[in-house]
Amino acid sequence: MRAAGCVFAEDEAALLAAEARSDEEFERMLRERVDGRPLEIVVGWAGFDGLRVIVDEQVFVPRRRTELLVELAAEHGGRVVVDLCCGSGAIGLALARRLPGLELHAADIHPAAVSTARRNLAGIGEVHEGDLFDALPRRLRGKIDLLAVNAPYVPTRAIADMPPEARNHEPLVTLDGGADGLDLHRRVAAEAGSWLAPGAALLIECGEPQAAASAALFAARGFTARIEHDEDRAATVVVAIAP
Repeated sequence: MRAAGCVFAEDEAALLAAEARSDEEFERMLRERVDGRPLEIVVGWAGFDGLRVIVDEQVFVPRRRTELLVELAAEHGGRVVVDLCCGSGAIGLALARRLPGLELHAADIHPAAVSTARRNLAGIGEVHEGDLFDALPRRLRGKIDLLAVNAPYVPTRAIADMPPEARNHEPLVTLDGGADGLDLHRRVAAEAGSWLAPGAALLIECGEPQAAASAALFAARGFTARIEHDEDRAATVVVAIAP
């Protein structure tokens, strides 16, 4: 595994051995990892905010950097919480653990993501299929206290420079954010105001070079926007508070 480029080869091999139910399965998992398949997809789960989140090759694998968004969202709190562009539902799952008693909704346009999120959020929250806010029940309009968004934000031209594990094993729709990476940010900013309760918080992840432009999108819609960054996790989040 080390020869194949796995930096933490010993740790990964130990995890594969622990997850495999037979020698044959271990050999299969080992071959898949050596061939470049992401470790999380090989074992079928990703560690996120102290939880095991079910994943497969049809969904975006949650990253450690997104834990910053979860931490900031939990600090704000709220009763009605939405995980938009939810993918596997990892953010919603983490917030449900941190904020007991919330009413959780998650939504994604990708049917495979909706299916996986429903597995992760079974008995915890409702998962809806559709395009951004169109997926949500109308009764939530103006009542959302906390909106967490991890929309695709990689500029189209930069996808070719991403690690092979991401660009070859995760759906393009989960990565491509358009020419500057902010296509979905613009749409969220344009629509969010009518869905959020007064004083509600919207948190959206982005790349550090995009943060000022993203924050400006929300400020232009009347939000009070700030940028939070965690150097250790290479994480950047725009926090926008509704008027």
